[in-house]
Amino acid sequence: MKNQEIAKIFNEIAGLLEIKNDNPFRIRAYRRAALNVEGLTRNVEDLSEDELLGVPGVGKELAAKIAEYIKTGNIAAHEELKKEIPQIVLDLESVPGLGPKTAMLLHEKLHIKSIDELAKLAEEHKLAGLPGIKGKTEENILKGIGMLRRGQERSPLGKVLPIAQDLVDQLRLKAPLTRIDIAGSLRRWKDTIKDIDILAMSDNPKEVMRVFVHLPHVKEVIMQGPTKSSVVIKEGLQVDLRVVEKESYGAALAYFTGSKEHNIRLREMAVKRGLTINEYGIFRVKDNTKLGGEKEEDTYKILDLQYVPPEMREDRGEIEAAIEGKLPKLVTVNDIKGDLHVHSKWSDGSHTFEQLAEVAKEHGYSYFALTDHSQGLGVARGLTAERLAEQKREIDTLNKKLKNIRILHGTEVDIRSDGTLDFHDDVLQTLDIVVASIHSGFKQTKEQLTSRIVAAMKNPYVSIIAHPTGRLIGERDAYEVDMDEILKTAKETGTAMEINAYPLRLDLSDIYAKKAKELRIPIVISTDAHVTTQFNFMSYGVSIARRSWLEKEDIANTLEVKQLLKKLKPFNRT
Repeated sequence: MKNQEIAKIFNEIAGLLEIKNDNPFRIRAYRRAALNVEGLTRNVEDLSEDELLGVPGVGKELAAKIAEYIKTGNIAAHEELKKEIPQIVLDLESVPGLGPKTAMLLHEKLHIKSIDELAKLAEEHKLAGLPGIKGKTEENILKGIGMLRRGQERSPLGKVLPIAQDLVDQLRLKAPLTRIDIAGSLRRWKDTIKDIDILAMSDNPKEVMRVFVHLPHVKEVIMQGPTKSSVVIKEGLQVDLRVVEKESYGAALAYFTGSKEHNIRLREMAVKRGLTINEYGIFRVKDNTKLGGEKEEDTYKILDLQYVPPEMREDRGEIEAAIEGKLPKLVTVNDIKGDLHVHSKWSDGSHTFEQLAEVAKEHGYSYFALTDHSQGLGVARGLTAERLAEQKREIDTLNKKLKNIRILHGTEVDIRSDGTLDFHDDVLQTLDIVVASIHSGFKQTKEQLTSRIVAAMKNPYVSIIAHPTGRLIGERDAYEVDMDEILKTAKETGTAMEINAYPLRLDLSDIYAKKAKELRIPIVISTDAHVTTQFNFMSYGVSIARRSWLEKEDIANTLEVKQLLKKLKPFNRT
């Protein structure tokens, strides 16, 4: 999608301007616009001029640059800036954690010509001694290079899924299809993706392949055949498209969805029954009779198994549960009654309370929690206690006017480096919801970071711990915390753990969310929305919940508001 391409360019412009010590407000404007354009659920090409100007952070100047890119494929101001800064500086800046100024410093002082050379110098401790660079900095640079290299192998779900959906939409529009589905790890909603698998059904597969290899996304055609083609798209991902006949479509969809481990378990079960399974169907070996394959459910039914939803197919006990008929009834997006982590214009969000309420209602919610940042997070225009009290008065007044939606007043309170909270208890106790999170000190020891979160959970007014490991997929590894200790404390204190649905966070991960379920710890799914389009991210959070085997009963914000507030700390608030 053009959204991601434009967001990448705007972030590059921001980095280039930062190297030039340009106006910090201008730099922030580009970064904000990049975030909001990337978060759009519609293709920016389809927006009218008025709709484009309605995107938070996109004024007339940036709207003109977006229009220029859609028309010409580049932005002149971006090309001019790149001429002023060597390409190697941009390459170095792509290393997670390595800012533009440090990248420029490394280029000017050491004349580094590649990321491989940077890695070698860091390994040999030849960077320490430069301004601002110490031994720990070298270690972090090496970690960032490792992340960059891993990112070249696998990409975040939140970046790949919109691309895959756009490819599918274009094929539906341009090719003679009777059915089309995304398969592979994308269909299982894994948090990182290696490539894109698409399955289709058509009476004219040759025409489908012709359309596919000529889609605007395509950069290189690896192979074009009558029923299968492979391409590399501009985003650097390989995409495989297969056209399958109706009588084998279900078997192929299951086979190419995976996981490999899940499929092996199914094949082992089949062999014991004198059967064989492949992408064409399930067959009886002795006479090669085809027993099923048109429907995906066929294989499970023939093997006397419950149908296993795609998100659970990871060989983590789902086969055993399916044998016993004990698969959970997984939570769905429609089960969610409200979002418990939302930001407004009062801090670093982009919308008024009224605008947020209107969109929340459109999503079918009966409530949402307004959780702007606390005072210590200056970069996010965090609220002082006085402004928080003023905000509460405005929300109380607005709630009397609103129909079919209630705004819960809360805060995302910062957990300071010493484990204390950014607001005193006498402030916190006035709120409906208190979300606590870490935004600094990521490089503290495992013990320090763990003790900070544990201390926050022991506060009687903290309802939820947000994005507990701090990861940004492809950009920042999770900080080191003892999740077993954190989950143990959450169980003891009744503190809810958040599955943050922002696509680059997806934090808690599925592994820890499943452990939380087993410990009967309250879980909430929230979007951390800063613009109204990000309410749509709820599906990402629900996908993590489904991969974690979570049911409606495991998720606190599937409850109506009165039951929700009774469930979350403080326990007696109504």
